[in-house]
Amino acid sequence: MSNIVDELKTILEPGKLAVDETTLARYAVDQAPVVDYQLPLAVVWAETVEDVQAVVGACAKHGAPIVARGAGTGVSGGAHASPGCIVLSLERMNRILALNPDDETAVVEPGVINADLNDAAAVHGLMYAPDPASFRTSTLGGNVATNAGGLRCAKYGVTRDSVLALDVVLADGSLIHTGHQTFKGVAGYDLTGLFVGSEGTLGIVVGATLRLKYLPREVHTIAAFYPDFRSAAAGVLAVGKARVQPAIMELLDGGSLHQLDEIHGSDLSSRGASLLLIQTDGFGAAAEADVVREVLAAGGATVTTEASAEAEQLVELRRNSRGVEVDDEYRVGEDVAVPRSRLVDYIGELEAMAVAHGVQLKVVAHAGDGNLHPTFWVDRVDHQVDADAMQRLGECLDRSITVALAMGGTITGEHGIGQYKLRWLGLEQPEPVRELQRRIKHLFDPAGILNPGKAI
Repeated sequence: MSNIVDELKTILEPGKLAVDETTLARYAVDQAPVVDYQLPLAVVWAETVEDVQAVVGACAKHGAPIVARGAGTGVSGGAHASPGCIVLSLERMNRILALNPDDETAVVEPGVINADLNDAAAVHGLMYAPDPASFRTSTLGGNVATNAGGLRCAKYGVTRDSVLALDVVLADGSLIHTGHQTFKGVAGYDLTGLFVGSEGTLGIVVGATLRLKYLPREVHTIAAFYPDFRSAAAGVLAVGKARVQPAIMELLDGGSLHQLDEIHGSDLSSRGASLLLIQTDGFGAAAEADVVREVLAAGGATVTTEASAEAEQLVELRRNSRGVEVDDEYRVGEDVAVPRSRLVDYIGELEAMAVAHGVQLKVVAHAGDGNLHPTFWVDRVDHQVDADAMQRLGECLDRSITVALAMGGTITGEHGIGQYKLRWLGLEQPEPVRELQRRIKHLFDPAGILNPGKAI
């Protein structure tokens, strides 16, 4: 495998390749728990499509695995280094190539930061709707790779709903263009949709044509405090029955409120054991907000009664809550989704299983679409955890998955399978479906060099 590093040194300009151990370690993992720690052979920073094609072509010739990487903000291990791999960083491909306000589209390189596109679009009264909690640091290429969601997805959809076309380098180094510039288009199979969420296992995205939305002229934000978590979840269903479609519906439990209080010196936990944040937008935002306040108050919530700067600040705290702690073998943040009608039931099950297994629990949720992020952890003493505690943590994680599936849910709503969640994939997808996916993988990547051991 040293031959591939030697060849890359000859075809890449100075400053685009590193083999020192410090850099290799920094690029070896993303923010997920590490299942099997590996150092890559080298890290490459591509700056052009031609760089990507050259690297992929060389790796194909030598049979070297390639792990494409953006900002490394993933939490499922999709960017963890594979044995003997080259990590191909796309972070330097960070140009917005075109922004057409009349067509409401943008063409971007994969290393563009989500928030940077939104800043550029806002000048024209537009926005890029998918907004994962990591939107200030995550790249659009990484968002495409995982089909990222975010706070606004209940109203505006996830990444796949905003991707019109892709430029993709295939496993042999060739370049293809999929999709269309128009909002509609059904010619042939939807290869664009296939690549979105494929976690770099079918091809490497080097360009994306994205659909933009109108930036709302009016936004109303509501904070509703509840005496318990399940009552707050019931408030989500009540808003749905009122046939109001908020842009944002975020749910935080007591543990999350305590954590925010510790970090920011706030007094949220003294005002309730759960918080439901709702944001309406558009020309009907005020009327919708009035309905929401009435519905939530009728359900026992203490509700902000007018436009609230504090509520807007709480939404920003929720957006930026990512990274407060890093997941590891002792603390694991999950990403499950259940039908909204089962939200209350699932929250009750989470609370019960945490007690039964003797583990700690806090939960935040994109409540508008039933996507929950429970975090389970066991306490350490002198940085050590006994085997019994680790077993209880593992059993609780397994239980959270099987209960979600029994309710018609999924093991991942937006983070992807990566490496970490492969253990549970067979519980959701029967073998005939998994075999079909393996055959698709083989068609696109017959040598199996693109992000091996991930996603499927």
